[in-house]
Amino acid sequence: MDPPPTRLEGECLREQGRKSLVARFRTVGALIALLVAAAPPAAVAAPTPDYTITVNSSANGPAIDDKMYGVFFEDINYAADGGLYAELVRNRSFEFQAADNRAYTGLTGWTTTGTTVNDDFRLNERNRTYLQLTGPGSVTNAGYNSGVAVTRNAAYDFSIWARSDSASPLTISLTRADGTALATPIKINVKSNTWSRYAGSLRATSTSDAGRLTVSSGGSGTLRLDMVSLIPRDTYKGHGLRKDLAEKVAALRPGFVRFPGGCLVNTGSHYAYDAASNFPRARSYQWKDTVGPVETRPANANFWGYNQSYGLGYYEYFQFSEDIGAAPLPVVPALVTGCGQNRATDDPALLQRHIQDTLDLIEFANGPATSTWGKLRAQMGHPKPFGLTMVAVGNEENLPEEYFANFLKFRDAIKAKYPAITVISNSGPDDMGVTFDNLWAKNRAAGTDMVDEHYYNSPNWFLQNNERYDAYDRSGPKVFLGEYASQDAKFSNSLAEAAYMTGLERNADVVKMASYAPLFANIDNVQWRPDLIWFDNDESWGSTSYQMQKLFMTNVGDRVVPSSVTGGRVVQPQPITGRVGLSTWRTAARYSDFQVTATDGTVLVDGTFDGWTPVAGRGNWAVTGGAYAQTDVAAENTMVAAATNITATDYDISVKATKTAGDEGFLIPFGIKDSGTWYWWNLGGWNNTQGAIEKATGSAAAKEQLLTRPDTVTTGQTYDLRIQVRGTKVTLIRDGEVWGSFDDNAVTEPFAQVVTRDARAGELIVKVVNASAEPALTKVDLGGLRVAPTGRMTVLVGDPGEQNTRSAEPILPVTSTVRGLGSTFTREFPAGSVTFLRLEIR
Repeated sequence: MDPPPTRLEGECLREQGRKSLVARFRTVGALIALLVAAAPPAAVAAPTPDYTITVNSSANGPAIDDKMYGVFFEDINYAADGGLYAELVRNRSFEFQAADNRAYTGLTGWTTTGTTVNDDFRLNERNRTYLQLTGPGSVTNAGYNSGVAVTRNAAYDFSIWARSDSASPLTISLTRADGTALATPIKINVKSNTWSRYAGSLRATSTSDAGRLTVSSGGSGTLRLDMVSLIPRDTYKGHGLRKDLAEKVAALRPGFVRFPGGCLVNTGSHYAYDAASNFPRARSYQWKDTVGPVETRPANANFWGYNQSYGLGYYEYFQFSEDIGAAPLPVVPALVTGCGQNRATDDPALLQRHIQDTLDLIEFANGPATSTWGKLRAQMGHPKPFGLTMVAVGNEENLPEEYFANFLKFRDAIKAKYPAITVISNSGPDDMGVTFDNLWAKNRAAGTDMVDEHYYNSPNWFLQNNERYDAYDRSGPKVFLGEYASQDAKFSNSLAEAAYMTGLERNADVVKMASYAPLFANIDNVQWRPDLIWFDNDESWGSTSYQMQKLFMTNVGDRVVPSSVTGGRVVQPQPITGRVGLSTWRTAARYSDFQVTATDGTVLVDGTFDGWTPVAGRGNWAVTGGAYAQTDVAAENTMVAAATNITATDYDISVKATKTAGDEGFLIPFGIKDSGTWYWWNLGGWNNTQGAIEKATGSAAAKEQLLTRPDTVTTGQTYDLRIQVRGTKVTLIRDGEVWGSFDDNAVTEPFAQVVTRDARAGELIVKVVNASAEPALTKVDLGGLRVAPTGRMTVLVGDPGEQNTRSAEPILPVTSTVRGLGSTFTREFPAGSVTFLRLEIR
């Protein structure tokens, strides 16, 4: 019997009616060709991964604290009044003063037929200015941004303090600017000539973001009004905070809330309010000013250029922290100013009073209702202690000797009475440099609990410094990264931050807490960028970094699982080339004898200043007497540049510089690519207290410091400045002595990862950041760990140049189910993406 036909023969027989194969194919070669063509295709080799992540699933990495990520609230960018604090009336107590802001008066925010008065009829000694109306009159407030924002059918609680020497009927109304009613008016009768609080409720009949609140009087006598207030009844958990903003913070699930600010805390006068001193303005933030009834809380100048009412005070901060399940972290002044002021108190009694204030603060938070300050907390509505466990002393002080001496006195007093309280020190205003090194050495020697680091840097810095904390002393003070951000608001900045955050988690045994900063920005009142949450008077939206922070903060895990990555594409450093220039910052200066030479003596740029052009477009430059002089003492960043583009990798810059007037010193730019990409040697910066090498990458606002040290410049003195560039290495010479040097040779790594375990959920969380412009094919080897074949994947991806705005939020998380998982699997992570894979452990 003949054997059964093969598959190939069967197909041929069916197609050819059982004709002989030999008859069909006349040559052996033709038969072989058919056999090759009909054979199953050879297996295609799997593409080689760009990266391989290897997880050591049998090892335990550091535990991650529940407080790993938190938020930092500072009253900057109108974050409190007109922001998180739900009060809709601007300047409700008529306390705005020119001392707060030169544009202010007691009637800022108001239109009225009355006048503001500060006399013996005042409401109290901390609320001195009031409005006086004689006979029939009215006062109208336009609120914040475009007006008072109201929503149809929502209730708004109105209150006012008033007194009148004759009966004065008041009509309270909400309207648009054209007079169209937004609510049914309410009536109030003022009958007494002693200060009394009157209240009522308005219910909006329409929705508007441009409302006006008007108080009209029909009386014939003298009417005095103060503390005019309108607050939505629907606030976050009924505690007086704007609901949409508070909810966005709560959605982050922060482990802590740092408050009330940074520069806000350690600037201004440290003296408390004293009636005999004629109510000093611009004093530092002092917690006792911010508690008790709101009408007794004094208004104060804000470091950021506006007024703060203290309606959002320490009680409200503690309450908010509790409401969102976060630990409170107050910051108290150390009596050494920072943020460019750089002064230290020499008054021992004043220092002791502030130390006692800090002890009283802990009692206010934690003391029994029978204690002095615990009783005040209970009277304000919270008999139960808030459970304070941490206090930070000071913020970014740039006088390390004076600061640390004061810090030790605070710490010793706190530990003596409250030994369980964690007392947090800091390392100054920079991520490196003389002050940073000095303060870290002092903190290590003193056995400080925790050190607060702050820095704002370019995206490249964050991509180059993922391993920053790998080498920190495991037995030394822990790190609180209290303020950090990449200096712009694009998705590329968020990607760089995300890559850096994988390094924070990997070092969770050292970095115990971290918070992006600042938290809020009112779009019409911005003192600092970037910011996490933006808002106007009725809308709010999260930046791309908000979405990034939320992804990390809600997927932390409780322990790091050790992992490593191999392969990849890194960006190598390049020699420093480009144009050279000159600049100033709030300073007038003369520059002469300018020259750039190659190492063989060839002159690349001469000292005639011919063909120099503006880069920043500011200032008043002119060539006089062979020198290039800038005379505008108010202009910031007046950069001008030579026409020649330096392509040589080794060259020398020399110039003689003389400050003629102003606040700071000299700026010598080099390596200029465009208006947002350059280096400069900054001498006498930060109000003539510090020098630095700063590097801008893509934006003049996105500068990182490569080198810092204390520095001053003397007006009228001529300095001989030289910059030697050798590839990526730079040496800075002032008057023949080496001032400093650096090597900008860091490698940029756009791919980062970390793996954590969530024991409560029984899941492994694989977190991968691909900040490059190319997809990253990645093999993930879980080291034999068994996981479910399906998992949950959340991705943030998009154009690195995108921003989330009021009109559009292109960068939002997308969550989906992913299949084909196992102890080893391969995935392609998109260009410009962050991916979190939650895998169920079997």
